[in-house]
Amino acid sequence: MSYADQVFIEMCQDIIENGYSSEGQEVRPRWEDGTPAHTIKKFGVVNRYDLSKEFPILTLRPVPLKSAIDEILWIWQKKSNNIKDLNSKIWDSWADEQGSIGKAYGYQLGVKHQYTEGMFDQVERVLYDLKHNPMSRRIMTNIYVHQDLHEMNLYPCAYSVTFNVTGNKLNAILNQRSQDILVANGWNVCQYAALVHMLAQVSQLEVGEFVHVIADAHIYDRHIPIVKELIERPVFKAPKLILNKEIEDFYAFTKDDFQLEGYEKNPQIKNLPVAV
Repeated sequence: MSYADQVFIEMCQDIIENGYSSEGQEVRPRWEDGTPAHTIKKFGVVNRYDLSKEFPILTLRPVPLKSAIDEILWIWQKKSNNIKDLNSKIWDSWADEQGSIGKAYGYQLGVKHQYTEGMFDQVERVLYDLKHNPMSRRIMTNIYVHQDLHEMNLYPCAYSVTFNVTGNKLNAILNQRSQDILVANGWNVCQYAALVHMLAQVSQLEVGEFVHVIADAHIYDRHIPIVKELIERPVFKAPKLILNKEIEDFYAFTKDDFQLEGYEKNPQIKNLPVAV
């Protein structure tokens, strides 16, 4: 099986068997019919993926890689907070009439800050340090900006990435305050793994470890039977990620520069209820 499948199965089993239920407590999320969306959760889940061994994408269900890449480029490359710059509809519920999600995600990465070397936004600073200060222990981004939270239509879930170079390998830690495991885990893992691949390539580095830290890893009540069926499915070997090696500039990547070779997977889950 793919290592991503193994991690996902074990995590889901642990949450279902040992997690804490919010039943009986007041919760913010609601289902479309207005019913409170309760969860069962584990606190402080840490998953590690060695990107030099395989690309961490689920085979239990398809992960639409190019759509996931499109979103990560929307945030990290376009530094946009407007859904009109995104091809998918996943952010529509949090956008205003103009398409903006407020001062969130890509907006924060695009804010310029003064450094000794000059003015950089957060992505520019990461790219600069990976080339000029790869041994630095200060290469990171953070989009959970308290002074702007009141102007964000959704507080950032995946909010901080710390990069660390060991030898010639680029490692990264993604910190996430909250994650809907069924809806978002496979998506977030493969898109941030792809981000590490992109940054490593343009910095003349190899990929190393991707570590995913989830503070509140939860499965919604209406998702539990779906998850139980999902983790009993057959699993397949991880596909090979083919990245366009001609790209030397991070801002030149497109979703079409990513291909999966030998991606065998199970059928997609349809009509999945999403709590908002």
